[in-house]
Amino acid sequence: MAKGLMGLLLPKSPEEKEADAHRAVLRQAAKIGGTVFGPIPKGVRREFFCLDTHTWVWHEEWTDEQKVHHVRTTRYDIRPNGIYKAQDGQAYQKISRDEALNLYEAATAYVQAVDAFFIPRLAPGY
Repeated sequence: MAKGLMGLLLPKSPEEKEADAHRAVLRQAAKIGGTVFGPIPKGVRREFFCLDTHTWVWHEEWTDEQKVHHVRTTRYDIRPNGIYKAQDGQAYQKISRDEALNLYEAATAYVQAVDAFFIPRLAPGY
């Protein structure tokens, strides 16, 4: 607890501020990405985002009618010889051409939605 209080009292280094800002942008972009696939049902948390230059992540959480909490995370790894996905910690498997095209369309929609949100805020009058 003392460490938490000290963190509130001591100024953050430029590196800490930059890391905080990066995390905030990534969280906002993930929320925006979750809307790419349509409206998010009440009680569902959905995120879709680009983690780095070769990794896309789809994450969804919900509670079913029996009050069982579900979590599904899918990672897409873009490699020179294809696109591979892993769900919920399982081994990576190469995806089909159709799934690759769906991912491409989702990634394109994500970039457009994120740009539409961030560009006006970063460059007023752009």
